[in-house]
Amino acid sequence: MYEIIDHTADLGIRVFGDNAADLFKNAALALSNLLADTRLLRGSRSIVIQVSGDDWPDLMVNWLREILYLWNGEEELVQRVEIESIREKRMVSRVFFDPYSPQKHILNREIKAVTYHQIQVIDTGSRWEATIIFDV
Repeated sequence: MYEIIDHTADLGIRVFGDNAADLFKNAALALSNLLADTRLLRGSRSIVIQVSGDDWPDLMVNWLREILYLWNGEEELVQRVEIESIREKRMVSRVFFDPYSPQKHILNREIKAVTYHQIQVIDTGSRWEATIIFDV
C-alpha cells in the first residue's frame, strides 16, 4: 500500500493504488498508520470530508491536511476511509475514526504538516502512485 522513503530532515512516503480513489484512500491510511497503531482502532464515528484542489497533487495535499487536522486539531485517529466520489479537482469521502485514548492507543510519531515539497501524483497507466513529504 505504501513505503517509507529516505528524505533529509523530513519523512517521505510513496503510496500506490489501482485507481485514484484507491490511491487517496491508501494515502490517508498510510498517514494514519504513521501517526498511530491503527490495528487498535474500531472506526466508531464518521464524518464526510469534501476537498478541492487545483490538480491531483494539490488535491492530495489538501486531502491529507484534513486527515492530519483530525489528529492535530481534534485528537481523532482515522481507522477507515471510503471515497464516495473523486475527480481531479474535487473529492468527497467518509472517514471513520476513534477519539484518542492514551490508555488504549499507541502513538508512533509526530507529523507536523503535509508539504508541497516534491509532491507527485501520477497515473502510470497500470496503477496510480504518489510521493508525499511530511514535516516531522
